Parts: sequence; C-alpha cells; structure tokens
Amino acid sequence: MPLARAFRLVRWFTSPFYGQERSYWRAVTACFLAASTFWLLNALNKTYTTRITYPLAWSYDEQRYIPVKPLPTEIAVNVTGRGWKLLRKNLLLDVKPAEVRLLRLPALRFVTGQSLRPALQAAMEGLQFNYVLADTLWMEFDYLLTRRLPLTLSPKADGSALPYAAVFTPESVVFRGPARTVNSLANPYPVHLPQAPAGSSEGAIIVPIGGPELVQTQVQQVKVRLQPRPLITLPLRVVPELRDFPKDQHFTLHPATVQVQVQCFPEDSARLDPTQLHVLLHYGQFHSPDSSLQPVLSQAPTLARGVRVLTPSVRVSQK
Repeated sequence: MPLARAFRLVRWFTSPFYGQERSYWRAVTACFLAASTFWLLNALNKTYTTRITYPLAWSYDEQRYIPVKPLPTEIAVNVTGRGWKLLRKNLLLDVKPAEVRLLRLPALRFVTGQSLRPALQAAMEGLQFNYVLADTLWMEFDYLLTRRLPLTLSPKADGSALPYAAVFTPESVVFRGPARTVNSLANPYPVHLPQAPAGSSEGAIIVPIGGPELVQTQVQQVKVRLQPRPLITLPLRVVPELRDFPKDQHFTLHPATVQVQVQCFPEDSARLDPTQLHVLLHYGQFHSPDSSLQPVLSQAPTLARGVRVLTPSVRVSQK
C-alpha cells in the first residue's frame, strides 16, 4: 500500500539516527550550521536586481514653510547590487537618505520620480540605481505663521454667555502653524471649560488650550480664575395675554401694558428676543372688588438671566 511504502521509506531514512550518542548529534548540528553558513555567504556574494524602499530626507526652509500633509518618508526603487549591500539597505544599517531640496514653495504641489533620480544616485553607495517605481509624490505646503491671541471663555452650547468672567494666566497665547489655519482662529480665542462650575472668585482651574491639528502653542494649558459677572437690566413693556376669559365678551385693561425688568449679560442683549416674553392674566383669579388681576410671568427669553414683573396688578373692565 502507498501508506506502508511511505512509512518504510521514512523509517529507512531515519534509522541511522536512532541510538546515537550526544557527541554524534553535536557533529551533525555543526555540519548543518557550517553548510548553512557557506550557503548564506555564497548567496550574499551574488548580484541581484530587486525592488527596495529607500528613505528620503526633505530639505526646505523650515522657518518659513510647513507641510500641511505628511511628507513621504521613503520611495520604492529598482536597484542592482550584491546581496551584502541589499541586506544592509533592508536592515537600514548605515543608510544615507536621499536628500531632496524643495524650491518654489508653497506653490509646489508634487515631485516627479524622474526629478528624484540625482538625489537617489548620490545617496546609494554600493548600489546601482535603475529606476523609480513611483511616478509622482504629492505634497502640500503653506506659510508658517505666528500669531498671538487673547483668551476668552467659550460660550455655552446654545450660544449664550457664561455666568462668570475669567482671568487667564497667561492672558494671551502664541499660535504657530499653517497660515490658513492660524488666520482662521477666532480673536479672542475661546477656551472650553471641561465642566462649567458655579461662578466663584476662589481657587483656579487648569484648562487645556487645545487647537487645530498642526498648530502649536507656547503653552499646553492655562490657569483660569472665575469671577461673577455683572448683569444689565432692560426695561420692557408687554401686552398681557388673557387666559380662560369668556370668548363672547370684550375687556379693557388698565394699564394696557405690563412693565417687566429683564436681566442679561451685555453680549446677549443684542440677541435677546422680546417676543419670547409672555405675561398672563387668569380669569379665574377675579376675587378683588376692583376687578384687578395680578400678572403672572408665563415664559421668559432664553438668554434672560432674570425676569421680574414690576406692575403689581391690572384692572380689567368689561366693555
């Protein structure tokens, strides 16, 4: 049977190794190591043509320009050389990167593989450079800009102002990065509090600066001391709404409008919506002899920090 024949063949091959002493196995191992070493040395002395990746070093004015996208660190090339040299290149042992000088920045958008040939030939010692496998290497640069910006607290998620002011240490931060990104930063630069604590003048909070990608700051975090903020008061007059009054009757109000005081922060005053302020007169509260009703606040503007109805009562008379 084929299986039995294969078993006899394996047994015949391995039978010389049974029952041998330890010294025998040392000799066999030494022979294998010597044969492997001679084979490897012989293979490394031959010449091969193969594909390798070669490191690149980009040279440009780093004080004026910054890459917006990461620059390629290596390029695939076809080379010819002895096995020793190819092994050293693959292991990156004593490899001199090909230095590529970039001019006409930031208008330069790509570098062709043909233009890299002189730099690769100069860097490859002991190897014959054949050709580049990549046609084009793409890149994008921008001017390097430094800009100092004062700091402020970022508003709430709904855009309203925070109930406290902040004293920053330092008061301003230097941002350094691509010109388009740095120029788009808000002035003053908003700093976000991880958790919005109650307004307090005691203690300080360490807050990270944050910022867009590729933009560096002189400090990674700032100290923030919170202080209560003053409010401004806006006087408004509102026509009260009649609630549960008989629909088939007409009524006259004295006074016709109700005076209301609304408090808000100065930066919210321009966006305060008076139409969101609603005052009601409930028909079910007719109990005083002069037919007067107490106005009740029903709805306040979203940006208001305090609302107070100043008119104590409204006299209602039927027409």
